[in-house]
Amino acid sequence: MAQLIGVDLGGSAIKLGRFSEDGTLLAELQVPTPQPAVPGAVTTAIVEAVQQLDPDRLADRVGVGHPGPSDRACRVARIAINLPGWQDVPLADWLEPLLERRVTLANDANCALIGEHWRGAAHDARDVVLLTLGTGVGGAVLLDGQLFTGHRGAAAEPGLIGIDPEGPPCNSGNRGSLESFCSRRGFDRLSPVEPVELCRRADAGDGEALAVWQAYGRLLGLGVTSLLYVFTPERVLIGGGLSGASAHFLPAVWAEVEQRVQPASREGLTIQRCSLGNGAGRLGAARLALQRLGPGLG
Repeated sequence: MAQLIGVDLGGSAIKLGRFSEDGTLLAELQVPTPQPAVPGAVTTAIVEAVQQLDPDRLADRVGVGHPGPSDRACRVARIAINLPGWQDVPLADWLEPLLERRVTLANDANCALIGEHWRGAAHDARDVVLLTLGTGVGGAVLLDGQLFTGHRGAAAEPGLIGIDPEGPPCNSGNRGSLESFCSRRGFDRLSPVEPVELCRRADAGDGEALAVWQAYGRLLGLGVTSLLYVFTPERVLIGGGLSGASAHFLPAVWAEVEQRVQPASREGLTIQRCSLGNGAGRLGAARLALQRLGPGLG
């Protein structure tokens, strides 16, 4: 049986997995993302990591998730607002001759959603919105079981919707975006305490820590409210590093939803944390390679 490689490119780490065609993880690897994460250095790092993960060339197809939209052909990384120099980078064309494997690209949040849909918290759902809360706020949308990518492949970017026209600037050029409030940088405006430590304090019942997470949940809930009116999904999934504190901020998200969204637009809705953690992106990238690149050689 042929094998697949999924790559999840992040701002601080590149996570890779080698999978069977049924999604079983056979080997994994994580390497630091080069700093600065310019396209050429990242390309070299991915090639070296794939060769380390699969020295015997058991996998013939590679899916790469990257932080930004791809073109419709899934060959070009169009832009990554949180990485330097990433605009219209033909990453698949660069990787294929170096890896001697077929390559497809996708937005990293799209990959995470496909991974969750294949073997995670969205496996039994067909209309899903996913938000990833980390360095930025990424997102993806599944409609009737299919990724929604829009006219030129740049949808969906729910983290870039505006929730306050007078809010802080966003790397996208927007002001007061969901990302500017609910990314790690946005969280730092709420508290100088590291999120992991603040979550620990909230677990212990610390009132100040709980209040910070409640404030964070209200901001996130504002963004979720707008997304519900547009997509009316059956499930909203929350992933990324900050999702580890979801037990502390999801009640505030729900309170905003119940206050602001008409019952008909939230009927049957569930909002929950992703179940695959940091492995969702690489799994989804491998799944997209399986779907897009045809039969394997094995």
